[in-house]
Amino acid sequence: MAAGKHVKRVTIGVVGGVVLLVGVALLVLPGPGLLLVLAGLLILASEFPWLERYVDPVRDRAMKAAEDSVSSPLRITGSVLCGLGLLAAGVIWGLRVFPWLPLAGWSTGSSLILSGIVLLALLGWSYRKVSARRR
Repeated sequence: MAAGKHVKRVTIGVVGGVVLLVGVALLVLPGPGLLLVLAGLLILASEFPWLERYVDPVRDRAMKAAEDSVSSPLRITGSVLCGLGLLAAGVIWGLRVFPWLPLAGWSTGSSLILSGIVLLALLGWSYRKVSARRR
């Protein structure tokens, strides 16, 4: 029984840590960093209660950022175009359309495509969340 609890704790720590680190990286890279930082903290706080004090401040900032991202049609359009641009860039990198591109191949292309999908999914989530709050 104790071994299963230990495995669960380590698994939650690893998954939460990876999500948190990806979120921190996406704070400076294109992507929804603050929402992933929040997700990582929530995962970690489920097993490590002392992290709960960081959840509310990050949640407040993440919700404000989500609301700002869909606050005007211009921002929504820009975000959708960025997401579609990431998808297109991923395909171009993956297919090696231009041989002079750095790190051409599916390893780079798939990460760009994944970033575009995550961006569009979180944009849709933000729009639904803000629309529900406004009603």
